[in-house]
Amino acid sequence: MQVSELLQRNVVTCTDRDTLERAAQLMWEHDVGCLPVLGDDGRVVGMTTDRDVCMAAFLQGCPLRSIAVSSVMAKELATCRERDDVREVEQVMKHRQIRRLPVVGDAGQLIGMISINDIARAAHAGKLPSSDLASMLASISHPRLTHIRAA
Repeated sequence: MQVSELLQRNVVTCTDRDTLERAAQLMWEHDVGCLPVLGDDGRVVGMTTDRDVCMAAFLQGCPLRSIAVSSVMAKELATCRERDDVREVEQVMKHRQIRRLPVVGDAGQLIGMISINDIARAAHAGKLPSSDLASMLASISHPRLTHIRAA
């Protein structure tokens, strides 16, 4: 199955010039946990998550309206194409420990997003084999830190 069969095309985005206040507002209004970040040319230049917003507020101690999305967004992106096989996307998600991938065109423009939720729904509907789904979810969900700092 190709990514084109599962991707979500109506994607809420922000720009690298937006503030975290705007990003948080968009996430709240659209019930999403991450936003692709677009540059002036419309290409995907980063991703920001609700966790990025929260940690920036905590660590910087500044109002969200004074923190730029560009200062906290992930700049090393994994992306995929519409023609990619979903199994390849699963492997990228598994190895990078990410739940969502922007789907981009040849010029880096955003076409949509594919998420672990899209893959799980397809597997549940019998459109994909579900044999590796538990393994993928376990890999993505594995803690990156080997210990938790005591408060």
